[in-house]
Amino acid sequence: MDRKQFLKSMAVLPVAATAMKLEELNKITAPFSTTDKMPVLFLGHGSPMNAIEENEFVKGFREVGKTISKPAAILCVSAHWETKGTFVTAMEKPQTIHDFGGFPQALFDVQYPAPGNTELAKETKSIVKKTELGLDYKWGLDHGAWSVIKHLYPAADVPVIQMSLDYTQAPQYHYDLAKEFSSLRKKGVLIIGSGNMVHNLRMVAWDKLNAEEYAYDWAIEASTKMKKYILDGDHQQLINYKTQGKAFDLAIPSPDHYLPLLYTMALKEKNENISLFNDKAVRGSLTMTSVKIDTA
Repeated sequence: MDRKQFLKSMAVLPVAATAMKLEELNKITAPFSTTDKMPVLFLGHGSPMNAIEENEFVKGFREVGKTISKPAAILCVSAHWETKGTFVTAMEKPQTIHDFGGFPQALFDVQYPAPGNTELAKETKSIVKKTELGLDYKWGLDHGAWSVIKHLYPAADVPVIQMSLDYTQAPQYHYDLAKEFSSLRKKGVLIIGSGNMVHNLRMVAWDKLNAEEYAYDWAIEASTKMKKYILDGDHQQLINYKTQGKAFDLAIPSPDHYLPLLYTMALKEKNENISLFNDKAVRGSLTMTSVKIDTA
């Protein structure tokens, strides 16, 4: 319901109800009215332990959070929710999902009780024409979402909804789909893609865990090319990552952690700034490189 529809509906209510103070009305209707365009982020989320550790990447998330006006809500596309078809969470109180194993109990104890937003989920569904967007009432917030968002908004006072990745679809589908919800940026919604550009867990250099920074040659090659395409605005090369050679094949053995980057890049508009942060390789086969897109 937009602001005009809401105010019109209020007119048929008893006088006592319509006497609500104007500022109280604004609190209800403001979140999805037109605002300055929000930035877009791609966050390299890395290990779930980043949720509770104090390190340079966590500091990077906090710092970028300080540069962004507090959003009315967040729409997060996480690498950790793959489905047949595309869905968006629509519950009022999404659960904190601990979708991992083998970590300390302290990590499983973390709760991120950010509210959901049913109205935003329905609005997102209504503006997407490329596919039938399903409303989900069971998933919640997986660690691809909460482990990074908690550093941006530790009070958990910004509503969060998640969008799934349709694993049956080609990269171009995901890129084109993202463009359909660009209008949300002007309604106070911060859109976040959460994954890792280079992400090959099978090739983690376990003997280099204590190294300050280490990457295989193929990881460096893939990362360097990705960053060039990002900064040059060459989105088609990013979409066609399967044609980029052996380094990309090793960097992206499965698309789940890479596709959220395409959602972010698709939302970049002409004359917007793009910058990198947390631009570092870890454990040989991972990069934490993150992206911020904002107005010039």
